[in-house]
Amino acid sequence: MYYLDSKVENLHRIFDQNARNNYLRLDLNENPGGLPEEFINSVLDGVTPQFVSQYPETLHFTEVLANYLGTDNEHICLVNGSAEGIRYIIQAFTSQNGRIVGVVPSYFMFQVYSDMYGRRFIKVPYNEDLSMDVQNIINEMTPDTQLLVLLNPNNPVGNVYSDEEFEKLLQVAKEKQITVLVDEAYHYFYRKTFIKYAIEDNHIFVTRTFSKLFSMAGCRLGYVVGWPEGVEMVQKMCTPHNTNAFAMRFAEAVLETPGLLESLISKFVEGRQYLVDTLDAYGYIHQGEAGNFIFIKPNTDAQQIVEKMKTEKKILIKSYPNVGKFGHCLRVSIGEKVFMEKFIQALLELDR
Repeated sequence: MYYLDSKVENLHRIFDQNARNNYLRLDLNENPGGLPEEFINSVLDGVTPQFVSQYPETLHFTEVLANYLGTDNEHICLVNGSAEGIRYIIQAFTSQNGRIVGVVPSYFMFQVYSDMYGRRFIKVPYNEDLSMDVQNIINEMTPDTQLLVLLNPNNPVGNVYSDEEFEKLLQVAKEKQITVLVDEAYHYFYRKTFIKYAIEDNHIFVTRTFSKLFSMAGCRLGYVVGWPEGVEMVQKMCTPHNTNAFAMRFAEAVLETPGLLESLISKFVEGRQYLVDTLDAYGYIHQGEAGNFIFIKPNTDAQQIVEKMKTEKKILIKSYPNVGKFGHCLRVSIGEKVFMEKFIQALLELDR
């Protein structure tokens, strides 16, 4: 008989149907400027017909990445974007109706995967001022909780955890035998990292992506770091040849090109500082202490600004409802100064 899983049938998903190529794209936390064109051309210059026709081999790049991170291959699993790693961790380390604790609002795929596999996602909301008291998280870490999800920095709010806060959460997780998943997609925009815990301890995973600062969202590459036995379980979930050969080629070149990451960071910092300074000068309330995104409270209707940005200015941004003291606000990806200047000019024209 025909069968359809009701969890899939009833799953709420929103698919991106925009044709975005002719817009300034500040809606999905990408780098609007991308990697330098001469760098792109140099990486592609060595691509041969055999490179394209053969299945990708992961050993070499895993070794390159392990060396970069100061660990070994057994602590790393390459995945097709960090979302794939998140999915497999939820599948492998939680059970049907298993309890997963996470902060909201956050990267929505944590909740999507929880619903998809019949898990219970327990939401820990932010305070009205968009601060997060870790005690609120600890209160939900019950003995039957199987997974704690943390993002550092968190998307979309941009908050971070101190070493003291993380170690407090980790102590409770160990006492109650809760696996911890720390998503560090935006690590390079805020250099604090908890990856040493994933390398040195058990039942801690860190997921990262090459989509953000590395400017490779179109290539789909990420990785999971954790204790060897846990990484092996994630690896078992992966499909054969799940990692793109072009993605690994570009990622290796980014890691090994002197000064490239520093240049990307410098351009981002300059753009962010310009955006923050200008918003302050015009009296805008904003928040986002880390990450490549920022919340902005507009003077007029947020959704109307989003629509006018698209139709009149060819700029894509997002709006979020019910964001604490911000109410209905704008969420904007941050890029280098030239793009922030274009956004600010459009905002000042439309938001009045």
